[in-house]
Amino acid sequence: MSDNRLEEELQIIAAAKKGDAKAQRKIYETYASSMMSVCWRYAGDSETAKDLLQDGFVKLFTKLDMYAGTGAFAGWVRRVFVTTCLEYLRQKTALRMSNPIDDSEYNLPESDVSVIDKISADELMALIAELPDVSRMVFNMFALEGYTHAEIAEILDITEVNSRTLFLRARKSLQYAIQLLSQNGRS
Repeated sequence: MSDNRLEEELQIIAAAKKGDAKAQRKIYETYASSMMSVCWRYAGDSETAKDLLQDGFVKLFTKLDMYAGTGAFAGWVRRVFVTTCLEYLRQKTALRMSNPIDDSEYNLPESDVSVIDKISADELMALIAELPDVSRMVFNMFALEGYTHAEIAEILDITEVNSRTLFLRARKSLQYAIQLLSQNGRS
């Protein structure tokens, strides 16, 4: 980011912290589209994603004073939205697993990246949305957001083994669904 754009962004953030509606609108317009994508990936449906987008912006503007200006603002915004989505899913889904998952009982294949080349990004996102809530959360956090399994385990209060297994199950489900799509005439 150029020095002028960075300075402009810092001025907009400072004004938004003071409650300036124009500055808040500028932040909304800048980030709404990309944060809607984040919300949709976690929610799996557009109505819930819209609710999460609204909740995320309410939280963002409420907690804007917590942004110290030391890291990238876009990264901080993304973290607020991911946290908002995770809080929603925690309320919706019982994340605590009474029986830890033992992945040794599953014969999970290595990744077959070539199957992903057979479908569009929109089709892949639709398949991800069909995953069970907890699996979708883990898949999104690991594959799309870049969290480690240790971080996922801490955030979701599960073990690292559970995180890895949920990710592998989600990946296996996606591979199977993609193969079905390609066998049914998609290429």
